[in-house]
Amino acid sequence: MLGSRRKLRLDTERLVLRPPEHGDFRPWADLRRDSRAFLKPWEPTWAADHLSRKSFSNRVYWAQKSIGNGSALPLFLIRREDDMLLGAITLDNIRRGPAQAGTTGYWIGEPFARQGYMREAISALVHHAFTVLDLSRIEAGCLPENTPSRRLLESCGYKYEGVAQSYLQIDGRWRNHVLYANLRYDRRGRTETG
Repeated sequence: MLGSRRKLRLDTERLVLRPPEHGDFRPWADLRRDSRAFLKPWEPTWAADHLSRKSFSNRVYWAQKSIGNGSALPLFLIRREDDMLLGAITLDNIRRGPAQAGTTGYWIGEPFARQGYMREAISALVHHAFTVLDLSRIEAGCLPENTPSRRLLESCGYKYEGVAQSYLQIDGRWRNHVLYANLRYDRRGRTETG
């Protein structure tokens, strides 16, 4: 499906997952701005022009290019009942050949957190990655203290694999991350986290 002319769209019970479009700028900028304090502890420091139209246009072009060349699958979460933008999820760093893997990243606006929307989105993306993209491994990382994100990943079939030291710069500091993976053919059984 990557690189095809068909419009990419994943459907869940309450959501449509689709690539960002230029017309999404205002809802995206408003949601990011209004959720800034909620998102700041978990994200890289925003550039000065993060909420600008130009920055958003660059994101849309990057999304189109990444989908076209098969390197990433950036999708917005759109609520079916009212076409409201809730957040985004990306399957990034798609690696082919012997790896057949990718990395999930996601964010949700504060008003929509802890309502099961991201669980729906992750489950749909993982299903798509395994059945349509034929990936074998989907990875994710989060800050150790981000208990809601850790529980979310575990509830979607990701299992704890360890800690990566100074993995990403988050909120202006190099931070350790706990690493998770969801395997297409997982025979590991349940893992326990600290």
